[in-house]
Parts: sequence; C-alpha cells; structure tokens
Amino acid sequence: MDPIQTDLVVVGAGPGGYAAAFYAADLGRRVVLVERAPRLGGVCLNSGCIPSKALLHAAHAVSTAKESAARGITFGPPHIELERLRAWKDGVLAKLAGGIAQLAQKRGVQVVAGTARFAASDRLLVETAAGPQEIRFAHAIVATGSRPALPRAFDLGSPRVMTSTEALELPEIPGRLLVIGGGYIGMELGTVFASLGSRVTVLEALDTILAGADADLSRLVMAWARKNFAEVRLKARVLGMETAGEQIKVVSEHEGQQKEELYDRVLVSVGRVPNSADLGLEHTRATPDAKGFLPVNERQQTADPAIYAIGDVAGGVLLAHKAAREARIAVEAITGHAGGAAKAVIPAVVFTDPEVAWCGLTEAEAKAKEIPHTVAKFQWGACGRALTMDRPDGVTKLLLDPATERVLGVGIAGHGAGELIAEGVLAVELGATAKDLARCIHPHPTLSESVMEAAEVFYGHATHAFLRKK
Repeated sequence: MDPIQTDLVVVGAGPGGYAAAFYAADLGRRVVLVERAPRLGGVCLNSGCIPSKALLHAAHAVSTAKESAARGITFGPPHIELERLRAWKDGVLAKLAGGIAQLAQKRGVQVVAGTARFAASDRLLVETAAGPQEIRFAHAIVATGSRPALPRAFDLGSPRVMTSTEALELPEIPGRLLVIGGGYIGMELGTVFASLGSRVTVLEALDTILAGADADLSRLVMAWARKNFAEVRLKARVLGMETAGEQIKVVSEHEGQQKEELYDRVLVSVGRVPNSADLGLEHTRATPDAKGFLPVNERQQTADPAIYAIGDVAGGVLLAHKAAREARIAVEAITGHAGGAAKAVIPAVVFTDPEVAWCGLTEAEAKAKEIPHTVAKFQWGACGRALTMDRPDGVTKLLLDPATERVLGVGIAGHGAGELIAEGVLAVELGATAKDLARCIHPHPTLSESVMEAAEVFYGHATHAFLRKK
C-alpha cells in the first residue's frame, strides 16, 4: 500500500485520542486515527467507564427496589437474566462507538485499524488486516491508554481470577467474590456484584478505602459497604492463591491472623499500567520512564519534538476527562493556536453508593502541605431533597482560603455527587468566593442547595444548619 501522508497521526482512539483527532480536524488539519481494537472509544467506552456505569445503574435499580419496602412499596426478589443484562450493556457501548465512528467520518478523519509501531520520528508502520501500512506524519500524539495491572503472583491462568476487563463482561454472578484492592474500581465493581447477589469480601492493604478521597467522604462509602458486603478488611494482604477445583483458594493475613478461604471468583484491582511497550518508541527520542509512562512537558510534548503524549500513557491521574483536556492542550501546541497549558482543575468521581466526588484542594492535601484553610460543611440530613429521596447520607464541604474566602476545593459524598461536583470545578477554576456561592440562587428542593448552604455555613447563617455562636 502507498504511504499515507498526514499532518497529524493519533495512536489510540480512546477519549483522549479521538478528542485530539476531532479537534485537530476541526482546526483544518489532515488527521489519521489509528486504533487496534475492533471499535473506537478505547478502554473507557469499551471496558471501563461506560460499561461499569451501565452496570452500576442496573445494580442501583436492584438496591432501590429493596430499599423501597421502608416506604411501603414492596417488590418480589429480583430475577436477573445475565444474558439480557449483558446485551443491554453491550448495546449502549455499540451505540456510543458507532456515534464516534460517524463523527470521525463527518470530520474527514481517516481511521486506520491495526497495531502501530514507530519506525522513526516521522514514520509509523501499522499492521492492518490488508497488510502493513506506512504513515508519514509531521506530528504524532500517543494516546494508547493503560490496562489493569495483574501481578504475577495473582496470574494463575484461570478465568476465575479477573481484572476489571473480564468482570465487566459479567461471566456470572459468583456466590463468593473476593476483591483485592479497595480503590475506586474495586469498590465500584464490588457494589455491582453485591447488589446483584454476590457475597463480596474486600481486602485492602492500606488503612482506608478510596485512597485520595478525604476520610470524611470515604467514611460514608465504608458504612454502606459494611452493610452490604460480606466483609471489608483494611491493612490486609494476600499471601498466596491457587486453583482448587472450581474455586480459588486464597491465603491472606489480617490483624495478625492468617486465613485460608475459598472463593468462586477473585477480582484483582490493584492499579493500572501504561500501554507504552511495543510501540517502537526506541526509534524515536520519546523514552518511557521506569514505570512505562511517557514524560511530557506542560504542552504534552515528549523528549521528541514531533511526538506528544496524552492521557493514561502520560501519567498523572488516570481519568478520561483529564485525557480529553490534554488532547486540546497538545493539539493547540501543535497547531499554534492560543490556549493551552494552564493548570486545570481535574475533578474525581467514584461511582459507589453513595458517590464520592472532589476537585481542587482536598483537606488531607491542605493539612499535609500546611496550606491555610477553613472547612465549611453542610450535612444532607437537613436537605429536603435528600430526605425525599431517602438519601440523607451525604455531606457537601468547601475548603476556603481564610484570608480571601476563595474556594480552594470542594468535596461531596452522597447520591448524585458526580453530577454536583461540576459546580465545584467552576468555582475553583474561576476563583469564586464563598460569598459568590452563597448569593447564587439554587433551586429548591434540590441537592445542589447543599453547595449554597455549605457556603452559608462559612458565614454562620445557613438556613438549615444551626451553628452555635463562638
């Protein structure tokens, strides 16, 4: 095949990759998008963010039906048809992936399906179904993402030991499920399987779940987990695993005691590793670090001037929306458009029950860095909308600069926290003050009022919170 000549080649069609390709095309550049998977969208769409949220929605339906008995509405035991549930979930993914493909076509982005390797700083070789395809480019963006880590000690070669990729295929609802790792992926998928009927045990090496979230926020998730999981063991570690017939035998240590237990399936959720190997980067000046991430500057440029990297493969927080933001930074740097490298406020959301979300400075970070701050909290037990939803288990808190009253960070735990955090992002990004939030009229009755009332708490006159005079 004749070589393809292009201004920009993007390797990887996840939320960072296709965002970069589309933006560059919108700015008038010739763009080629290379993807090795059968469809566009990357891990986020096909085996990460979207399928997990679809299954969490289904799981919440089961939980809501069960909880409605307290409101005088009862249903029979749920009957779960896994095949139909999988088909519904896969239908969501197919619809979204098809939409991305259509958008690529409408923008004139040329999509090449195959496995890419750099041959030089201006040449890419792609192994396609029709044979090798050479792509010559002026600039390249590496957006190859990451994959679940599976330490060798846990890799038994058994389908009963899963990463998030296999778990999201819902092969079955195991009677007993062990989740190794109490981070956001482990806790989210634990929530799915527990709601669908599994007895879930979580083993976490640290002294808390959801490391990164403030303790007062993650505490609400722990309370739910202790009621709905079989067990959550903190400061625990796995000593060994082996197959035992149709189960997995796990030896673990917790509180100085060893336990030997049998599980139907084990979900390993101990982090992710970047997809930077076998890309032919040795033929360029872009060199991965010891952990496999590609170091970049503030413009997302690697040590090779022609090659940029975005998203998970570039390190930092491994979030889809961070990749999409970096896509714009890289494209603007390549095309010479204004914009750019300004430090962005990146929100984090954990879609557990309840949800946890935060942005800007956390309270733990403020204390560790000795940054002056004041905390203002509003408990959802005084929020009318939360009570009408039977979800008073929530809190909204603001971290404020005591001198300027500027919002430094926002943390929310509660039903729909992921939808509410965007106001916090806006406040931190635009340098809003507590007075700005307090004076903005929030509709009643809504959960968003908790943001306004948290700001009013700072001034000591929140309508639905009594504060003793000091």
